[in-house]
Amino acid sequence: MRLRDVDPSIIEEVRYATPHNFTGDPVPGYDEPMCVVTQPLAEALHAAQQQLAPRGYTLKVYDCYRPRRADERFVAWAEDVGDQRMKAEFYPGLDKSRLFADGYIAARSGHSRGSSVDLTLVRLPARPQRPYVPGEPLTSCTAPAAQRFPDNSVDMDTGYDCFDNLAHTDAPGVTGEAAANRNLLRDVLTSVGLKNYANEWWHYNLPHEPFPDQYFDFPVNSAAFR
Repeated sequence: MRLRDVDPSIIEEVRYATPHNFTGDPVPGYDEPMCVVTQPLAEALHAAQQQLAPRGYTLKVYDCYRPRRADERFVAWAEDVGDQRMKAEFYPGLDKSRLFADGYIAARSGHSRGSSVDLTLVRLPARPQRPYVPGEPLTSCTAPAAQRFPDNSVDMDTGYDCFDNLAHTDAPGVTGEAAANRNLLRDVLTSVGLKNYANEWWHYNLPHEPFPDQYFDFPVNSAAFR
């Protein structure tokens, strides 16, 4: 189901429908920048939003349901070690050949079952988010927040989809406000039944998902929900 049908107040910035992702191109299967999730996950995110809004925050989702064809594209991209267009932002300190071994790219993802989500926090009122311009200079996802691509979210000490140890949720180098922001996100999402993936501060799963053995491939577009 569409997340907006359960909670339209949650911000949606679906990166894979745009070229601002580690491949440098819109990803196959994302016909629209729309968040699709299973009903239990949508309800959990709504419950989290109800906790966050009175505290001056909103959730912002970067990725929700992901068609299988998108994962196939990620695998093909990872195997093409010559394509380094987005390295300076998304994996500046990692050899691309290590993406599989280090767990950043997988042939199958829980996102394709509709019960995984990538997300962050934004302070209210939310500032406008400027679009990425293909070809613009790239800055490391591990750089200080003021130097990274201007995301309207709170500082988590790395950008989204940062293939670096610093993106691990409990990375020892993350302290102060960024650590507090990661903990707030985790505390609220854990309280509504979601579980964090330790290598990515932004990634959460619904443990008791309704489709544990299925990987869907329908495209992300409104036609499927009319």
